[in-house]
Amino acid sequence: MEQMALLQETAYERLYRWAQSECRTLTQESCDISPVLTQAMEALQDRPVLYKYTLDEFGTARRSTVVRGFIDALTRGGPGGTPRPIEMHSHDPLRYVGDMLAWLHQATASEKEHLEALLKHVTTQGVEENIQEVVGHITEGVCRPLKVRIEQVIVAEPGAVLLYKISNLLKFYHHTISGIVGNSATTLLTTIEEMHLLSKKMFFNSLSLHASKLMDKVELPPPDLGPSSALNQTLMLLREVLASHDSSVVPLDARQADFVQVLSCILDPLLQMCTVSASNLGTADMATFMVNSLYMMKTTLALFEFTDRRLEMLQFQIEAHLDTLINEQASYVLTRSGLSYIYNTIQQHKPEQVQFDRYLSAPDNLLMPQLNFLLSATVKEQIIKQSTELVCRAYGEVYTAVMNPVNEYKDPESILHRSPEQVQALLS
Repeated sequence: MEQMALLQETAYERLYRWAQSECRTLTQESCDISPVLTQAMEALQDRPVLYKYTLDEFGTARRSTVVRGFIDALTRGGPGGTPRPIEMHSHDPLRYVGDMLAWLHQATASEKEHLEALLKHVTTQGVEENIQEVVGHITEGVCRPLKVRIEQVIVAEPGAVLLYKISNLLKFYHHTISGIVGNSATTLLTTIEEMHLLSKKMFFNSLSLHASKLMDKVELPPPDLGPSSALNQTLMLLREVLASHDSSVVPLDARQADFVQVLSCILDPLLQMCTVSASNLGTADMATFMVNSLYMMKTTLALFEFTDRRLEMLQFQIEAHLDTLINEQASYVLTRSGLSYIYNTIQQHKPEQVQFDRYLSAPDNLLMPQLNFLLSATVKEQIIKQSTELVCRAYGEVYTAVMNPVNEYKDPESILHRSPEQVQALLS
């Protein structure tokens, strides 16, 4: 029995030495696990120490292979130059980062498959943990070269939209790689997460910088009271960010949290800029400019998800300025049609009907010039409709006063020869 045990230990020792040297030769990118090596691992599972050493040897060989493969993919490309070296695309930040992460994603999945092939006959508990641990060790080697390159891209500040796309790309690959290897490739996943957070931080810095510049030099509203060039540029930036956000493959809750932050980062300073810009305008001009600016913001946001609360707030602000424009348009009509003058001179019985008749025959001739600057036809119609209602109400009050016998107007029909209903019919 002693002799048998001795022979068995010697056999395990020789098997271990053979398996170890076999693992050292597995340094090709395509790693063919021989059936004999798989059997050797099955036998070595009864000697946990030897089994562990063999796995370590496999991990070390594969780790240096993956690092070499990554550096080759970056600098030399594939066999015969296809695919081309990844670094050929370093001028295109999104493709550059995407190609590196795609290569690592593929490599991680392959290394897990190699380990599964190596250990497919092993039946002891904890095989899955063994696989995860070794994959973690293998992928750890690429973290440094990956981090250095992605950091260079981010720190070069390729602009808010690209930074945001890179941040989403990193988030996506973090999600995908952890789906393959669980949390075993911790160093690789931590590196990707760090780069994701860095790019996101730089993205928000870039947005904040853009927003603070808005307030540095506030432009006066243009003569047509339309949106300023700063507003148009910022909304274009917002549109690009939100469009890349809509197409990103990041989980919904993470996207929603980003959205809220992006909107407050851009919209709040924009609203502030518009208010400051309009502060020296007359009442009607200011309201027109603000309605146009808010309308542009609203139509931009309406295209994207998660904007309902913001759209509601913008609508409230538009309505407040609409009230101003409705009142301004009504008083503009009353003044220019002579009705307010009639109102003031009723006591003197002066028939001042002529100008008001002229207004009734062509109400469109009495529009405030500001209304023609409104970008939204619907908004313009709403103002005309509601201000006309105010004019009709004023006419109704004048009519009631003139027709009231208490006021002792002689022959009131000759002063106002149209009833409020007729005026309303003419104007609607």
